[in-house]
Amino acid sequence: MAPRVAPPMRVLPLALAAAIFSGVTAIFIYLSGLSSYGSARLSEVDLEALAALQGRFSKCVDANGLGLKAVSGKDYCRVVIQYPSNTVSKWTDPETGKVEGLSFEFNLCEAVASWEQVRNSTTVLTKEYIDALPNGWEEYAWRRINKGILLNNCQNRTLCMEKLSLVLPETSPYVPRQFGRCAVVGNSGDLLKTKFGDEIDSYDVVFRENGAPIQNYTEYVGTKSTFRLLNRGSAKALDKVVELDETKKEVLIIKTTIHDIMNRMIRELPITNPVYLMLGTSSSFGSSAKGTGLKALEFALSICDSVDMYGFTVDPGYKEWTRYFSEARKGHTPLHGRAYYQMMECLGLVKIHSPMRGDPGRVVKWLPTKDIIEAARVASEKLLRRPGAGSDDPLGTCTRIKKREKGKAPNRSGLRDAAVKHLEYMKGATRYPLERRAGGGYLCMINDR
Repeated sequence: MAPRVAPPMRVLPLALAAAIFSGVTAIFIYLSGLSSYGSARLSEVDLEALAALQGRFSKCVDANGLGLKAVSGKDYCRVVIQYPSNTVSKWTDPETGKVEGLSFEFNLCEAVASWEQVRNSTTVLTKEYIDALPNGWEEYAWRRINKGILLNNCQNRTLCMEKLSLVLPETSPYVPRQFGRCAVVGNSGDLLKTKFGDEIDSYDVVFRENGAPIQNYTEYVGTKSTFRLLNRGSAKALDKVVELDETKKEVLIIKTTIHDIMNRMIRELPITNPVYLMLGTSSSFGSSAKGTGLKALEFALSICDSVDMYGFTVDPGYKEWTRYFSEARKGHTPLHGRAYYQMMECLGLVKIHSPMRGDPGRVVKWLPTKDIIEAARVASEKLLRRPGAGSDDPLGTCTRIKKREKGKAPNRSGLRDAAVKHLEYMKGATRYPLERRAGGGYLCMINDR
């Protein structure tokens, strides 16, 4: 007997049901991917905020990225920045031997939450920070040893203080939003293509890196220098670095823990510059835009209202990694780094100035509004399960472990005169990102002054 055929009128409901089921399944998978960090519950408002951020961000990269394109990833957080197919990659990973690719995935949720947290943090190492650690100075010493940064005989507070006394203030000399317009000047050879000198000098504060000279390059890099970020190699040549600053007022921020060689130089040389240690957080971002440049941007974002960047290799046509004052050298991942800096610009963190973006009045098109950034920050903190997520309080993601009595001045040790002068800047509330917690938050300390 021939098999029965379903009546034509019943086929449509079955097909419709299958389509609805497939659609619901797709939505479920999509939202499940969005909650890949945990069982965070996001409202429709949160999802709309993340969607708005991703949409504006993609249009911003397409409009301002000089050939870069942003493609939405598998959820509202992820986005892939792609280079044109004819881009020539010049960098090879020394560990794998693979040539750098032309597309890079970024997580906008982690970026917006982490960078907004940096903007409300202080990034100078202090006695107050170390004292606030659960096990104090002993814990700090072991952390440095585990990272391969050995503090000789620094096993208790007294010995640590002896090693760090010249560069360790009681409390932070710099607080969030302390300065207005700031310029971070990198060392790229691209600086020689455009005369940015006068423009750079117009900023309230200028940040420079390592041993980058000013003399003989002033028309390209300006003359003003307020802060100088130093890596380990430059710190070992501290006597040469201080000669670059004729005013002897440039603040030196050391990326690495103080060591005996530097300690001896500070004592023996006529160094009047303030010298501090960097307490940074960008290593937790998982960025390939590593090095002193990213640390300088991080430090600037923590104390400035606005940050503009010069002298970073961010234009197409990369041929070799050069400094404006020296020959070509081996560098970091240039394509990935350029994409990362474009991400920072399209999150409203910085404004890029370069030979191909030389107009000082250039408007960054399709930049997400402050309201979108704030709403996306709230949603991202929920998604990342940060402590205090969604709070209107900029310090809400902190675990508050210490609060000084209002109006009470901090106890100060016998710091060098140059360091003491900067303590007068202390004001307002300061947040210290003491350590990352398993849930993605920070252990913090609040100071009311």
